[in-house]
This record gives sequence, structure tokens and C-alpha cells, in this order.
Amino acid sequence: MTAQVSAWYILTLKFHCPFPASQDPQGIPETTAKEDKELGGPGPRRDKSWLERHFSLLLRRDRQAQKTSQLFSGLLALNVVFLGGAFICSMISNNVAITLGDVWILLAVLKVLALLWLLYYMVGTVYLPHAILYQDPHAGPVWVQGSLVLFGSCTVLLNVFRIGYIISHIHCKSEVEIVFPIIEILFISLQTYALWSHSKDCVQVQMNLTRCGLMLTMATNLLLWILAVTNDSMHREIEAEMDALVEKFTGNETNTCLCLNATICEVFQKGYLMLYPFSTEYNLICCAILYVMWKNVGRKLSPHIAGPGRPNFHLHGAIFGPLLGFLALVAGVSVFVLFQIQASGPSIGYQYFTLYYTFYVIVLPVMTLACLMGTVIHGLEEREMDTVKNPTRSLDVVLLMGAALGQIGISYFSIVAIVATNVQELLNRLILAYSILIIIQHITQNLFIIEGLHRQPLWETPIQRQNDGLGEECPPGLRRGSMLELGQGLQRVSLAYIHNYSHLNWKRRVLKEISIFLILCNITMWMMPAFGTHPEFENGLEKEFYGYRTWFTIVNFGLPLGVFYRMHSVGGLVEVYLGA
Repeated sequence: MTAQVSAWYILTLKFHCPFPASQDPQGIPETTAKEDKELGGPGPRRDKSWLERHFSLLLRRDRQAQKTSQLFSGLLALNVVFLGGAFICSMISNNVAITLGDVWILLAVLKVLALLWLLYYMVGTVYLPHAILYQDPHAGPVWVQGSLVLFGSCTVLLNVFRIGYIISHIHCKSEVEIVFPIIEILFISLQTYALWSHSKDCVQVQMNLTRCGLMLTMATNLLLWILAVTNDSMHREIEAEMDALVEKFTGNETNTCLCLNATICEVFQKGYLMLYPFSTEYNLICCAILYVMWKNVGRKLSPHIAGPGRPNFHLHGAIFGPLLGFLALVAGVSVFVLFQIQASGPSIGYQYFTLYYTFYVIVLPVMTLACLMGTVIHGLEEREMDTVKNPTRSLDVVLLMGAALGQIGISYFSIVAIVATNVQELLNRLILAYSILIIIQHITQNLFIIEGLHRQPLWETPIQRQNDGLGEECPPGLRRGSMLELGQGLQRVSLAYIHNYSHLNWKRRVLKEISIFLILCNITMWMMPAFGTHPEFENGLEKEFYGYRTWFTIVNFGLPLGVFYRMHSVGGLVEVYLGA
């Protein structure tokens, strides 16, 4: 019996974790086929044993089932998005046949289904035996969870303002309209808690149901984002009410639905307009987290990561980067406050637009030069490239490239509008320079961050990364034979590698200075569009050129992506800073 178990263990070990050609699982050197032939012994057997063929077949079936499950859940999400997209497009093009109420009913059904699955996942799935054996250490970092809670809270508050606005117009609105924001508050609250507490899970049970539930929730968030980008009915209603109030004060009659209490309604209106961009940010963050969870379903990781843990964030060795970044932050906050004070009045003065765009025209070239310098230093570094498969890092790269398209798209539309109308005015020249610099800065910053993310962190040696990567392919019990190889590899690691990076050399110092400077600049450029009035919509140039509805869609599509890009860039730059 013992001999049979030993033979089964050796065959399984050889199949799952192949050893070097020079050793067998017992550590005894093997003779090659040529040497066997010279010694007159039998050649190597070419036929696989029954047990090895059986395990190979089981693994192939498991991989095929996983791919089928991913394909089916992806098709489910695609069909839901196409159905919701058809409803939204029909509402925009033919508001008589498909109304906004029909779209809200469809989204309410999807939210209820997603709510039921989220409840089942948190109450049932995660408590099953062997449900969560692994957790992805790279998924759900602190800045993502913090952004999720912040934007989720703002979105809940947005729906509270919306409920208050509906109640203040209850004499001319349907009472059923209150149901939709209530359902959304419940959906956002439960979803925020679920993603905050389970973003690192690698589910090993009920994988088909979990993948479908994740994709359904992701499709719901994507449709909410599409509706928020394209639907300007609330904005038009608020503007129409303001115009009607002006006409009423002048003595003209109006048929517009007016609020019973103008002071309270103004609070609801201002709060709704200010918090509106946060809902789109929240939906984008949820889509990203849900996609990582979907990729991690069925994923097997090493139970522990060898070597020292991730270092804490501190400003050791960085002087000029924090100083320059702090100056940019103070200047940005000052411009932001002045612009917001002016925006609270009836109109924004010409000089405040000039001040706003001048700030960007000064800061963006400095950020571009810093990114170019950092990319060159990455090329001069001696650190190896990190080639271990990492779904979270792959998603970070995709999100950086995709989110950059929002602000780049707005910039190209602005360039066309300015060149086609009037380039001679000072403000138009500043907007043109700002648009060109935004495109260049996004490209160079993406190059710097992506290059830094793919560099091996200094707190992990190459052998440690190799050991962690093997954990996805081989269960812990089947990796004993490879311990000898890893031990020999650790002995071969040069002590000079650790000695060279034990103290800050000039390349590491410059990378830290650049990273912390870019972190503070991106925080500044995240804060200004996230919490304030948007000059892209208020200057009137592009709105007059493209029309209100078209420019509204472009801005609501691009600006949330731009804010998400700045926030995501801060997370990526923190990783680059820690890796240096």
C-alpha cells in the first residue's frame, strides 16, 4: 500500500510541477536516453501511465469548464448591456415610445436581481466549506477601497437630494418616481459593503453562479454609467425651472413645474449638480473591482508570499519632489477656490477662465518632463522585469490606457472647435495649448507608470517572485520536490543585489522624487474637476460649436474618466514609489 501511494505521489508531482531535467523527485540524477543506450539499458518509456493520463484529462476538463463558464457569464453581461443600451438609445431618439420611466423600470429590475445575488453571496456562498481558500493580495488596495466608500457615500447623498427634489415637486410629479432612488440607495449601500469586504476573494465553490452574478452586477453598473453620461433631463429641468423663476419675477406666466419652497429647492438643485459626477466615478470603480473578482474566481494562489512584506509609505530620501508638488497643490487649491467663488455668482469672469487654464499650461509641461525623465531612468535601472502573471496589474494597465481616453477625447474635440472658429483670442489660445499638453502628458505619464509597474519590486527577490508564481500552478502539497531547486536558487542569489539597493542610489532617489511630485500634481488635478464647476462646459465655446446635447454627452463621458484616471494614476504612482 505504501509503495502504491509513493508511486502515485511521484507521478502526480512530476505532472504538476516538472523538475529540472537533471533530477528526479528524489533528488537523484537521471541518466539520459543516450547514456542508457550506451550502457545497454532500456530507453525511456514514451507511453504515459494510466494515472498520469487520467490526471491530464481531469485538468483539461477543468480548464475547459472554466473557459466555458467565463464565456457564458461574459455573454450574459454582453446581452444585458445591449438590451439596456437599446432602451437608452431608444429613449434618446424616440422619447414617446420609450420614456425615461421605462429605462428606470428596467434598471430597477436589474438592481433587484443584483441585490438578491449579493445577499446570497455574502450570506451563503462565502460561508460554504472551502469557499475562500485564497485571497489576491494585489486586489482591492487601500486607495481603491477608500475611493469606493467615498464615491458610494456621495452617490447615496445624491439620491437623497433627488428624493428631496421630487418631494418638493410632488404636486406636479408622480409619487412612483420616489421608488427608483430608494432602490438605488439600497443597491449602492449593499454593493459598497460587499465589494469593500470581499474584493480580494478567490471563490472556489459555485463558480458558475458566482461568475454570472458578478457579470450581472457589472453590467448593471455599466448601464447606470451610460445613462448618467447620456441623460441630461434633470439638468434641463433645473435650468428650465430657473428660467421660469426669472419669468415669474418679471410678471410673465409660465407652465413650468415650480417648487413650493424656493430656498429648499435651491439646496437640492445645487447638491444634485455638484454630486452628479461622483455617481459616474462610483460606477466605474465598481466595474473595475467586479472584473478583478470575476477573473479571480477559481484562481489558486500560494498560501503565503515568501520574504519580507510590502514596505510602508514614507518620504525617506525625497526632498525636491514633495516641495515642488506641495507648491503645485497650494497653487491649484488657490485657483480652485477663486474659480468656485466666481462660479457661485451669475456668471464667471473672463479673467478667471484665463487664470484656470494658465495654471494648467504651467504645470502640465513640468509633469511631462518629469515623466520623460522617469521613463529614461527606468531604462537605465538594473532591476529585472516582473513577468509573473498578475490579473490586477494587467487590469491596472488597461484602466490607465482606457481612462486616459476620456480627457484625450475632450481635448481633441476642443482642438477642432477652436481651430474651426477663432484661434486669435488669448483664452482660445490657452485652451488650445491646454488641450495639446493634456494629450502629451497623459501619454508620457502612462509610459512612466506602466514601465514602473512591470519592474520587480525591491522588497521581493527574483526567486521569491518565482516561488509566488509557482503557487498558481502547483498546490502547496505538490511542491516539495521543487524546494531543493528553490534552495539552490536562493544560494545562487548574489549578495551584491541586496547590497546595491540597501541604500538609495541616485536612480532610486530621482525616481522617488519624480513619483511623489507626480502624486501631488495628480491629486491637485483630481480635486479640481471632481469637486468644482467644469470650465470645459462653462466657457461656452465648445457648447456653442457642437450644441448643448452633444457637448453634454462628450463632457459627461470624458470628465468622469479623466477624474478616474487621476485617481488611478495616484495609486499606480504609489506602487512605483514603493517599488523604487
